[in-house]
Amino acid sequence: MSHVVIQLPKNQIIKLQQFYQNELLNKNVPYTQFVAKKNGTTITAYTSGKILFQGASAEQEASRWQDTVPSLEKATKKKNPGTNNLPKNLAELSFIGSDEVGNGSYFGPLIVCAVYADKEHLPLLKQLGVKDSKMLTDHDIRELAPKIKKLVPFKLLEVTPSKYNQIQPRYNAVHMKVVLHNQAIRLLLEMIDPTKPEGILIDQFTPESSYRKYLKGEAEQVTDNLYFVTKGEQYHLAVAAASILCRAQFLDSLDIGSKEVGFTLPSGAGTKSDQIAAQILRKGGMELLSQHAKLHFANTKKAQKLAGDFE
Repeated sequence: MSHVVIQLPKNQIIKLQQFYQNELLNKNVPYTQFVAKKNGTTITAYTSGKILFQGASAEQEASRWQDTVPSLEKATKKKNPGTNNLPKNLAELSFIGSDEVGNGSYFGPLIVCAVYADKEHLPLLKQLGVKDSKMLTDHDIRELAPKIKKLVPFKLLEVTPSKYNQIQPRYNAVHMKVVLHNQAIRLLLEMIDPTKPEGILIDQFTPESSYRKYLKGEAEQVTDNLYFVTKGEQYHLAVAAASILCRAQFLDSLDIGSKEVGFTLPSGAGTKSDQIAAQILRKGGMELLSQHAKLHFANTKKAQKLAGDFE
């Protein structure tokens, strides 16, 4: 079982507890502030300030809470590839940033957003509290999203589960995201024309060579001044703002889907998703499930076993 330990100040632990408030476990463990479980990973916050993440997605969950996760179990840290190629004063430049949400969630859409943040708007975005969406509660994200939309130009694309299931056999996950990022960036460039950004930062989900390989199949390609880095929201507020807009739209879409099916659709792809999918199958079969879930996920077969035989 993978595990990561990080150290956080008290005020950050409070935010962490608020973030996991719906996943808190009723456990009385000595010297702990709380215990939670999300997507198969157990999060234990100790009174000392140490946070233990245990489970398959331990590193992913831990990365939500520190810019660079200082694992006490590892003697070395891996450097973020691509940072050497970034402009030294990147955070102060007028940039387009793009990010996506929903790729790892069984329920809900895949959303990509591109935001243009010029030098004048950067201090205002910072004043609003724009930062890595993983460091914000869902309530914070929903509060920030409309304020960001009023402040900066953006282009948001949403692929519903129904549409996703139609195109997924022809497009793998990486190819699909390349197409969406390229389209969102291209449409945003048209929107802000004749203004030209000083660069475009894409929250990296695949090596640059892979991105450009898939890009060759597109009729209208954005190829100039592209930069790629993982955790891009930590390098420029344009990516952080895009991440927040993506997440807010994703949450709204989950809410709409929940009302349509009569069950609360969870984020992620854990056992809760299997159980809800089984209930949807019992209610409306595969036709109803296909409107709200990405069917190629392993959750579909698990749900079928829970619900009975559905073809």
